[in-house]
Amino acid sequence: MIKIFKILFFLVFSFILINGQAYSQENKIKIGLLIPLTGDNSKLGKQILNSTRLAIKDINSNQIEIYPKDTNSDPNKALQSAIKLEQMGINIVIGPVFYENIIYLDEVKNITFLSLTNKTLQVPKNVVSAGINSTSQLNTIKKFIELNEIKKTIFLIPNLNYDLEIKNGIKDSKIKTHKEYFYDIEPTKLTKQIEKITNYEFRKQNLYDEITRLEKSDDINKEKKIENLKKRYTMGNLDFDSIIIADFKESLKSVVTSLLYTDVSPKEKYFITFNQWFDESLLSETISQPIYYPSINKENLIDFELKFQKQFSQIPNHLSLLSYDLVGLIYYLSIKNELSEINKSFKKKNSFKGKIGIFEIENNKINHRLNFYKVDNGVLKEIF
Repeated sequence: MIKIFKILFFLVFSFILINGQAYSQENKIKIGLLIPLTGDNSKLGKQILNSTRLAIKDINSNQIEIYPKDTNSDPNKALQSAIKLEQMGINIVIGPVFYENIIYLDEVKNITFLSLTNKTLQVPKNVVSAGINSTSQLNTIKKFIELNEIKKTIFLIPNLNYDLEIKNGIKDSKIKTHKEYFYDIEPTKLTKQIEKITNYEFRKQNLYDEITRLEKSDDINKEKKIENLKKRYTMGNLDFDSIIIADFKESLKSVVTSLLYTDVSPKEKYFITFNQWFDESLLSETISQPIYYPSINKENLIDFELKFQKQFSQIPNHLSLLSYDLVGLIYYLSIKNELSEINKSFKKKNSFKGKIGIFEIENNKINHRLNFYKVDNGVLKEIF
């Protein structure tokens, strides 16, 4: 009798153990990761992989599993890897990193891809653009313009492959601009275009004419007035209060240099640009200051970088922080929804607070509530 009881106990215990494991496995949050693990961008891919591991450690849940697959920064390889993830029963994937690698992913019907790209146009229906897009940035710039009651804003946009994204961001954010100009990034062409936009030759001639008029006049203070005028480069008002420059790095500096050459000063007109990811070189360009831009929360970025460096002895790329937050976002949505229904969460309105800031999810798109910063006298200051 005791022997039979032992056998029954063993069978029941085994049944519970096996079914418990099966139940646990079914409820695992399986996240695919499409990143470049080989090729020129492999270092970035490995940093993104490490950031997802760091996120799992911080969430402190054994329910999350990451399944990395290589894209080799190639759209065909990305598709092959995505198919393998689909065959594994995975329905949510972080990646690919680059816009060029998403073009074939509409063939993988059962997966929602959270791409790290900031491009939102001509994106497959099963791909969510999770990068810091133009709409997010222009929403933040719009808030600054309204807070400062800036009346006339001109928009300078380079003739590059993201000009349509910016047009879409202008439309989505409903930001009011006085005029929009598209410029050539080649330096000599750029300067001539900026001269035309700022009416430089006319303002320069105004100054010359005023000096000539005073020289011929009987004004008793004309010598002092002429002396003061000769310290200037132009004369006459500009038909705008602020300038939004949708550019980055050296190209941004070229635009600012051309504006300074045409006697447009950031001390008199607001110079606003797009997210510069806290480019340190902007701090030393004091002649170009003050200059303003939207970005993620600086303190959170520093906190993440220190944590990442401590864990992996590397300085992370900013996309690592984005992927870190996406793991938290998926975990948060999986708690609120059935795992099998998580894809639907990206089609309806949701919000989530991560390290970057607040994610706003709606209609297969992620927008970010950003902070706004000012660089002045070599110092970075948070405005809001």
